[in-house]
Amino acid sequence: MKTDDFDYKLPEELIASYPLDKRDESRLLKLSKETGNIKDYKFKDFIDFINPNDLLVFNNSKVMLARLYGKKTTGAKLEFLVEKIKTPKVFETHIKANRSPVIGSEIYVQDTLAKVLNKDDGIYLLELQDKKNIYQLMQEFGHIPLPPYMKREDEEFDAERYQTVYAKDLGSVAAPTAGLHFSEELMQQIKDKEVGTAYITLHVGSGTFKPVQVDDVESHKMHSEVISVPEDVCQKIRQTKANGGRVIAIGTTSVRSLESAGQSGEIQAYQGETDIFLYPGKKFNIVDAMITNFHLPKSTLIMLVSAFAGKENIINAYKHAIDKKYRFYSYGDAMFIY
Repeated sequence: MKTDDFDYKLPEELIASYPLDKRDESRLLKLSKETGNIKDYKFKDFIDFINPNDLLVFNNSKVMLARLYGKKTTGAKLEFLVEKIKTPKVFETHIKANRSPVIGSEIYVQDTLAKVLNKDDGIYLLELQDKKNIYQLMQEFGHIPLPPYMKREDEEFDAERYQTVYAKDLGSVAAPTAGLHFSEELMQQIKDKEVGTAYITLHVGSGTFKPVQVDDVESHKMHSEVISVPEDVCQKIRQTKANGGRVIAIGTTSVRSLESAGQSGEIQAYQGETDIFLYPGKKFNIVDAMITNFHLPKSTLIMLVSAFAGKENIINAYKHAIDKKYRFYSYGDAMFIY
C-alpha cells in the first residue's frame, strides 16, 4: 500500500487558521461506512444522531503551554516545544536553533538555566538547574503550541479555544481536535438525553502532524504516545455492547486508545505507551462510530479513517468537503463516521 494513495490537494483558503465564534456551529459531514452515503449538517445536530444506549468516549487530555523561548549562554536565541514531562525538572523538548545545542552544555529556558542531558531522534532531554520547574515556566511564560499550518502566533483566545471544555489531564502538545466542537450546551444536552459518556486520556505528541515519509505504508514507524484507559471505562464499554448500543469515539486519539486496549478482541484496562498504527486492512474491535476532523494528506490519521470507513468512501467524502468548502484541520469542521 502506497503512501501517495493517501494524498490529496487542498486549496489553502480551506485551512482554518481561526476557530468559529461558537464551537458547535461548525459543520458536520455525516458519512455511512456501509453505504458511503454523505449528508451535510451543523455540529449541534449531532445530538439527533445518538441514543441513550450509546457511549461517547472523550479524550480528557489538556494541551500544555508547551512553546517556550530561551537562549544559549552566548545569547543565541532558542525556541522550545515541550514534548513530554518526565519529572517537574526533567523534560523532553524540540529545540529550534541556528546551531543545535551540544550534550552537556547549559542553556536558558526562559529565565532558568538548564543542562542538555541527551539528544535522541531530534528530541532533547533537559534538566532545569534552578528553583523553577517546567510547570511553573509554562504557567508563567508558555504559549499554546498552534500547529505550523495555521501560520500565525497564538493569541489570547487560543488558550481557551484550543482546549476542549472537558480538558483535565495536562500533557498534550496538540489538542484532541474532534472534541473542540463540543460546547457546554451540547454536553448538557447529551446528559439530558441520558447518552453514556466516558473519559480516557491520550497525551497527543507532535508526531501527530508528521506526514508518513516512507513509500510503503506498512514500513512506517509510528510515534509512541502515553494513554490511560481505566477499568470503569472498560465496564461501561462492555455494558454498552451487551445492551446493543454503540461505542462512539470522539476523535482519533480516543479510537487509538480504545483499540490499543482492545487488541485481544476484548477491552482491557490499560495504562502505558501505545504506538498502534491503524491503516486499511486493520480490524477495529471496539469502536463502532467516530467523530473526527479532516486530516492532513499522507498522515497516519487519514490512513486511520480510511481503515475505518473504507478508502474510497474517505476519498469521496474529502472531495465533497472540498467542493462544499468545509474548513479543514484543527480549527476546522468535523465528520461523523457511523
